[in-house]
Amino acid sequence: MRGLPVFSWIPSYDRSWLHGDVIAGLTVWAVLVPEALAYATIAGVSPVVGLYAAPGALILYAAFGSSRHLVTGPMAATAALSAAAVADLAYPNDFLALTTALALVTGIIAVLCGLLRLGFLASFISEPVLKGFIVGLALTIMVGQLPKLFGVAKGSGNFFEQAWHFLANLGDTSGLTLVVGLLSLALVLGLRRFLPVVPGSLVAVLLGIAAVRVFSLDQHGVEIVGHIPGGLPSFGLPNVATHRYLDLSASAVGIMLVGFAEGLGAAKTYAVANHYEVDPNREFIGLGAANIASGLSGGMVVNGSLSKTAVNAGAGAKSQLSGLVVAVLTVITLLFLTGLFEKLPEATLAAVVIAALIELVDFRTLAALFRVRTRGSGVVYHVAARPDFVAATAALLGVLIFDTLPGLFIGITMSLVLLLYRASRPHIALLGRVPGSPETFADVERRPEKELIPGIVVLRVEGGLFFANADTIRVSALRHAAEPGTRAVVLDAETVPFIDVTAATMLAELAESLHDRGVAFVVAGEMGQVRDVLRATGSELAPTYPTVPDAVAALGER
Repeated sequence: MRGLPVFSWIPSYDRSWLHGDVIAGLTVWAVLVPEALAYATIAGVSPVVGLYAAPGALILYAAFGSSRHLVTGPMAATAALSAAAVADLAYPNDFLALTTALALVTGIIAVLCGLLRLGFLASFISEPVLKGFIVGLALTIMVGQLPKLFGVAKGSGNFFEQAWHFLANLGDTSGLTLVVGLLSLALVLGLRRFLPVVPGSLVAVLLGIAAVRVFSLDQHGVEIVGHIPGGLPSFGLPNVATHRYLDLSASAVGIMLVGFAEGLGAAKTYAVANHYEVDPNREFIGLGAANIASGLSGGMVVNGSLSKTAVNAGAGAKSQLSGLVVAVLTVITLLFLTGLFEKLPEATLAAVVIAALIELVDFRTLAALFRVRTRGSGVVYHVAARPDFVAATAALLGVLIFDTLPGLFIGITMSLVLLLYRASRPHIALLGRVPGSPETFADVERRPEKELIPGIVVLRVEGGLFFANADTIRVSALRHAAEPGTRAVVLDAETVPFIDVTAATMLAELAESLHDRGVAFVVAGEMGQVRDVLRATGSELAPTYPTVPDAVAALGER
């Protein structure tokens, strides 16, 4: 298929990569199995559903995706989104069917986005918004896992409601369950810190199973996963009415955007490190195909995993053959090893989830965003002075208070509102001559030693001139013109990238208004675009000069 390459990496496969791909596949499998079981419980379905999702997703992504290293499978963020979306629609007996249907709808929408070349949509989820969303989601998932770790009843509601319910029921803690959970958590975190090559999640899972079998912990109050059906899943569409697919579509769009953004971020990270390119549109198709495969095999929503991709690349993977190895090993697990995981303590499973999420609670990055201050209209301005931090915090609090999808859209909306606010109030620099270099002008706010030109105000707008900021620029110019002794205003337009009709008309009106006050107004820089726009509107503009020094010299001669 010329327009849609399938397994495009196979013709260029180098046999010397085989050893690294096989070892990487084994390593990823050791991580994927326990995490897939855990993430399925986050989605509110049987742990085996996580395993059902993996083989088809891995194979179909390898066929259509553009990354050599990305690993697809169930993930905590999209699992939580899935649970939230289905909970609002499910009847008592169709939660699993709707979870599977959601994967199908997500996949179909993603494939359509790829075919329509909508890869640019990822840019609408900024990195700060995604960071705040992930932190909020991680905290929400973790507070939902704490009851399993302590052996107490789980509450419902948002983050704060669940946290309050957990604290109110701490008196019911099962001591033995807590010991199992804390030891499992310490083991996973300890191996990650001191022996990162060892799959800590798998080790904790195997030791937890062994402890239950040897000491009969399930007979002493320690909850276990219980029966996991063996064998391969049945293939086909879930038993869901057609209108339920439509009901799921809105949630599927949000889940798709989150999964796409996370997967594309991981794919780009390792593409840059290994000197190749990823195609956002093919990533949409790869994500969509993976979800369709998962849905048809009784699985759940899947997406690209940053953590497992890191494991894959670190273990020596060179191509998607490692993903195919993981798929084969997962099928073997379904056929022969599911009975092994039936004695897995719920506390250990919760510990695996919490350990995977701890590194996502990245308050350090949020603090760094708080320290980044931007300027507008020559001064630091309150809320929009830290737009990225505000957007990230809005997404975080949105998730904690209103749930996952509302939190994501709150963050995106806040980010766009702040973008518009910043665009409407650009930094307008007052320029002065650099001492000893009469041809060079720079912002006096940054370097106060600059020499102001007596009677001449030189302004530079750091951004385009358009309808949103035209009034701000006009007011700033008039304010400077009103200062005693001012006889001319120079607008440095050399770096202005664009102008629209509203801004061009404003400049003509500004020149006329200043002329009535006895203040000259000139523009410095090549502004052919401005004159073109003015001609189209029938407006006129004062004379322009090639550079700021030329304009200042001409005004001085006057």
